[in-house]
Amino acid sequence: MSEAKINGIQIRYDDSGSGPAVFLTHGYAATGRMWAPQREALNDAGYRLITWDMRGHGGTDSPDDPAQYSEALTVQDMTALLDLLGVEQAVVGGLSLGGYMSLAFYLAHRERVRALVLCDTGPGYRNPEGRAVWNRRAEKQAVNFEQNGLAAASQSPEVRATLNDHRSAMGLAHSGRGMLAQFDSRVIDSLADIRVPALIVIGERDEPFMAGSRYMANKIPDARLELIAEAGHSSNMDRPEAFNRVLIEFLRALP
Repeated sequence: MSEAKINGIQIRYDDSGSGPAVFLTHGYAATGRMWAPQREALNDAGYRLITWDMRGHGGTDSPDDPAQYSEALTVQDMTALLDLLGVEQAVVGGLSLGGYMSLAFYLAHRERVRALVLCDTGPGYRNPEGRAVWNRRAEKQAVNFEQNGLAAASQSPEVRATLNDHRSAMGLAHSGRGMLAQFDSRVIDSLADIRVPALIVIGERDEPFMAGSRYMANKIPDARLELIAEAGHSSNMDRPEAFNRVLIEFLRALP
């Protein structure tokens, strides 16, 4: 566990192993520790695994100013962290919100992405009505954290397993409004232009994200969809051995 001052805030991250870099981002209201089931497996397979806590989450700072939370700032944090660690190119991926941010990172820095790993996530909404429904859910979660503190956290395994890592419920509230909420269709509109291999992984029981996963698999030119049997939204934690096998097979097949 390490910390560094990046873009004016202290960011917590973990960096282990040697070899080609894999940079994974957690889901909303979780932390980088949700990737613990992958660390030893990837390191033993010859890969360097970098995980981190997004702003407002875990051991990373939670600025008081709501304007300090956005997709653009998250991408800037990701870029600066890779710069700090001397990583010019990585396999970039994440779960849920982390997967969406990985797509946003690719949009901004295509040359730094060797491949994408998109876990139990979606590409956002082209339809403004669908986006509005999503954003109402994000606002509801933000209000819940404001009113009830960390007790408002969902029962999803990756959230419950990392709940004690968080320093600030208000950071999660601000993240809900600024990072979880979506404001345009740039990401979903870009899928057909992705020019790197993409592994799309989803638990077979993760119905809310199944349609989005299949959509990405159909739109991204070099995409591979893998269903993890008997897994839900936290496919990497529900069935870590199956998840790790699929991920390592994908990594080893990269050019």
